[in-house]
Amino acid sequence: MTTEQVRLIRETWEVLRGVNPYLVADVFYRRLFMEHPGLRRLFPDEMDQQYGKLMDMLNMLVERLDQLDDLADDIADLGRRHVHYGVKPEYYNAVARALLWTLEQALEDSWSGEAEQAWTDCYLQLAGQMQAGMSH
Repeated sequence: MTTEQVRLIRETWEVLRGVNPYLVADVFYRRLFMEHPGLRRLFPDEMDQQYGKLMDMLNMLVERLDQLDDLADDIADLGRRHVHYGVKPEYYNAVARALLWTLEQALEDSWSGEAEQAWTDCYLQLAGQMQAGMSH
């Protein structure tokens, strides 16, 4: 990722800090489950804790975007853990689409083609590291 992409991700994420994080997570998961109802079974009935995990992870990643290489082992380990939850490699595309859609809806005028590309590149890098961990 470029320095400009890191800046764009942080800038757009800062806009979202003014939004209730549980609302952002709820919109994301509702979109994911609407588009892929079969994925609902992978998650607990009560989603509040999951919402917190998602938002905590996104906050940490945005804060450490310029250190993603240092986090590669942790990200791969996260991928390994997701195998035990029943996650399959093809689910990553569904998550990407739901995440990008959620960001676009939440950011409205702050969303741009450049921001979308930055978030896409970031997600692809992270998903690639997680998927690499799935096979070990």
